[in-house]
Amino acid sequence: QVQLVESGGGLVQAGGSLRLSCVPSGRTFSSLTMGWFRQAPGKERVLVAGFRWSDGRTYYTDSVKGRFTVSRDIAKNTVYLQMSSLKPEDTAVYFCAAAPAQVMGIISGRSDRYPYWGQGTQVTVSS
Repeated sequence: QVQLVESGGGLVQAGGSLRLSCVPSGRTFSSLTMGWFRQAPGKERVLVAGFRWSDGRTYYTDSVKGRFTVSRDIAKNTVYLQMSSLKPEDTAVYFCAAAPAQVMGIISGRSDRYPYWGQGTQVTVSS
């Protein structure tokens, strides 16, 4: 099993920034495909950004392009989601998710394709 521990959520004013962190531990895979999902109250969990360890390929949903950046610090074994120019509509619980690359080599928007999930971290953007 892979455990994912997230941190970095909080309350921020519109226009502000936050950086979420996700640290995988437990079973070691040579490569993971990771996604950052968010779920707002009463809405489905949706993929906002993804990162592929094998080649550093990234994905962003249209609503966050130019504002969010996903990256990985290999030395710290941490994947980050840097969020800037935050808007009230970014308010949600954010989850990092992972799948072994040999099982899922593409960054998928289907949450059921990711077997490993973090506990979620609340991001609240006030207007």
